Amino acid sequence: MLLDCLNMEQPIFSTKAHVFQIDAGTKKDWVPASSASVSVSYYYDSTRNTYRIISVDGSKAIVNSTITPNMTFTKTSQKFGQWSDPRANTVYGLGFASEQDLSKFIEKFKEVKEMTRQVAQLKQSEMNGGVDSHPTSPQPSGRQPLHQRTNSLSSIQNDSGSLRERRNSFTQGGGGTNGVSPNPSSEAQLKYENDRLKLALAQSSANAKKWEVELQTLKNNNARLTAALQESTANVEEWKKQLAAYKEESARLKKRLLDQDKGGGGDMVVQLTDQLERIRLDNQKKQEEIKNLGSQIEELQSRDSQLSALQVRIQALEEENHHLTLRMQDSQRQNQEGKSLRDQEHRDLIKLQDTVGSKLTELYEIHETIMATLKHESHS
Repeated sequence: MLLDCLNMEQPIFSTKAHVFQIDAGTKKDWVPASSASVSVSYYYDSTRNTYRIISVDGSKAIVNSTITPNMTFTKTSQKFGQWSDPRANTVYGLGFASEQDLSKFIEKFKEVKEMTRQVAQLKQSEMNGGVDSHPTSPQPSGRQPLHQRTNSLSSIQNDSGSLRERRNSFTQGGGGTNGVSPNPSSEAQLKYENDRLKLALAQSSANAKKWEVELQTLKNNNARLTAALQESTANVEEWKKQLAAYKEESARLKKRLLDQDKGGGGDMVVQLTDQLERIRLDNQKKQEEIKNLGSQIEELQSRDSQLSALQVRIQALEEENHHLTLRMQDSQRQNQEGKSLRDQEHRDLIKLQDTVGSKLTELYEIHETIMATLKHESHS
């Protein structure tokens, strides 16, 4: 059904690329979806007012991704990019022959994404009753409609049976050949890039582990300080109750003191005065303890802010680890692709050598037959 729809529509942009999909099991390794470079095109569906990326290998659709405003195309190397399709529950990867082809594809992706965003806004406005009942797809000012523009680049014709074109394709892909043997400088560059990414990934992982240890330490300290804060809060409440009781006792003693002054009890006045002084000192001590508890609370809040900053740094390190992992996987994929192309070329060269050898043998036998015929005629 998809192929029938494609026959009725015209692509608005086409290019050539190797298609990959992320391994559904590991979510890390790339699995080739095409055996060679295939056509990857942007299509406009006028019935649904949507844009899609479609690639067909033979009679099989290996890419059928509807573009949404939330999608992002990420360039992971000079000739490789990827995007995630939540509807298809997969991640697509495209390997291009040159960096210019990748840049053109990214520009077209951004343009189409902007179109889908405008279409979504128009649909939302229509639902809110703010636009005409027959909206059309938004178009940039001064330009043709996106679904009516054709690709200015002609499609590249690949003949998989030609040894020379496979060599050129391998050279464009980054493998590179020089006569029979591959270019050692390209292999060395790929190996250096792969080793460098592995080293950066190892360092990033070590930093992440170190921050995880520090984060665990801060969590332990936070739990201990939280327990101390809860205990101190309970003590503060108890001391407030005691302070209120002391104030009541002080007021009661003052009243008794006044009564004693009226009655002439001098010793009782001295005793009550001393007791009042002790209560005042206890009150002062409790106030100092409350102040210390306030300082501890401020220190705990400061530690909480440090803990939040550390969590942000750990999250950044994890994202850096993920990016380095993707780059290393891309480097490994390029190495594997170059090796498979070199092996295929070597097999073709051996086959060509066998063919040339057989032809030389036939020519030698024909030459011997001609020489024998000439000698026989000369004797006759």
